[in-house]
Amino acid sequence: MRQRVQGRVLAQVQEEPLLREQRVKRDQRRPSSRTTRLGVIVGAVALVGAGGWIAGTRMESPADAAAAHQPPKAGPVTVPVVQQALTATVVAQGSLEYGSLRSLTLAGPVGASEEGGESGAAAQRVTKVPTRGSVLREGSVLMQVSGRPVLVLRGPVPMYRPIGPGSSGDDVRQLQNALNRLGFATGGVTGTYGQGTASAVSRWYRSEGYAAQEPSTADRQQLGQLESAVSDAQLALLTAQGSGEGTQGDGGSGTESAQARSLQIKSARKQLELANSALSAFRSAYGTKVPAGEVIFLPELPVRVDKTKVRAGDAPDGEVATVTSSDLVVEAVVPDTDAGSLREGMTVRVTTQDGKEAKGVLDEIGGPGTGAEGSAGNAGTGGGAEQAGSSGGGASAPVPLRISIPKPGPLAGAGAGGTATVTIKVGDSDGEVLAVPVAAIQTSADGQARVRVQRGKQSVDVDVDLGISADGLVAVKSKGSGLKEGDLVVVGL
Repeated sequence: MRQRVQGRVLAQVQEEPLLREQRVKRDQRRPSSRTTRLGVIVGAVALVGAGGWIAGTRMESPADAAAAHQPPKAGPVTVPVVQQALTATVVAQGSLEYGSLRSLTLAGPVGASEEGGESGAAAQRVTKVPTRGSVLREGSVLMQVSGRPVLVLRGPVPMYRPIGPGSSGDDVRQLQNALNRLGFATGGVTGTYGQGTASAVSRWYRSEGYAAQEPSTADRQQLGQLESAVSDAQLALLTAQGSGEGTQGDGGSGTESAQARSLQIKSARKQLELANSALSAFRSAYGTKVPAGEVIFLPELPVRVDKTKVRAGDAPDGEVATVTSSDLVVEAVVPDTDAGSLREGMTVRVTTQDGKEAKGVLDEIGGPGTGAEGSAGNAGTGGGAEQAGSSGGGASAPVPLRISIPKPGPLAGAGAGGTATVTIKVGDSDGEVLAVPVAAIQTSADGQARVRVQRGKQSVDVDVDLGISADGLVAVKSKGSGLKEGDLVVVGL
């Protein structure tokens, strides 16, 4: 027992030096709490010092702030003179439209009513409306009224009356020309409606699926009445001529009877002449005819139906449709100051929103028939630049432009209603020239243009002649050798 206790005590005594050595090594690796607190204090002081330094660099006194916000010292604003080519253009936004808008109306009744002849026109109704967007060529059917066609032909003389046997004039001549173009020979272009023209009209109608307008029931009845009147007049004349045979009398009574018989014969002959004249006049106009409302003459074909103005069941009164040419045009407006540089016939670049381009021609300036053209010289003489360098003007009124596109190319399928940019070249500098901003131009009391050139701390006025202006620049040519590329010209103070 005593030996075991002594052994444990001995072992404990041997282990204590080892445990103390391990604790020392562990304490050496672990910083003391005093060291940690010291590090934290030093770091905090460093952060506070850095923050103070940063704040100090960014703080300024009221005097420093006022000095920093003082405007710069007054001095001229200059721009260097450049040497480049100038091209003057007029640019405007426009809308794509179909050209030559025209209103269509009927010149009279379409066909003849069986009940009341042409007097029955008030009861006529539209049975087939014009088709919007359809293309009408010579001989095409525009619409139907009471089952009768309304056809289009090319010609400058508008339809204004029925055309039939006995008619003559320019309208008959253009009808004959149109029939011949369609392949229906009229037997000559005489300007008088004869049997050959009537036959051609019948064949034309038949090719379109209709019957030509033949004499109505009323016409046939009237012809019968006139023929009966001639027969009655002939019988009356024969009766008057034979009434005196075998009735010779004596004395004065016979003379009176002969005079009465002579008057009766004379009257009967007169009635026969009148009856024959009426019959001949009616027969001259009797036959196949073209009613006033069944043909519309248009100066140019083909055309495109733009809008329909009637519905099925409407009376064909007033406007029935509008048509346009199939050519695309651009309608645009520019200020009158720009219009002064334009001339009809100028080439125009037309660009759609999707980047497609085509060439156009400036057809009208200021609307149809105005002949509005600007004063000569503005585009190439610098007149616009002189105005820009002066005190300026008031508002300019818009001037309408019409641009045709003879060969639309990629624009052919664009259709109406889109927008396009039109660019019209109105002049160029014919090579590189010295150019300055328009704001640099000054005009003296005597009208001499000049620029002020800044050379070091000195400024010198140089007289110049003005040329073309474009994109805010104006071509200048100094009188002498007082201006060159790179010189600084004053545009403001």
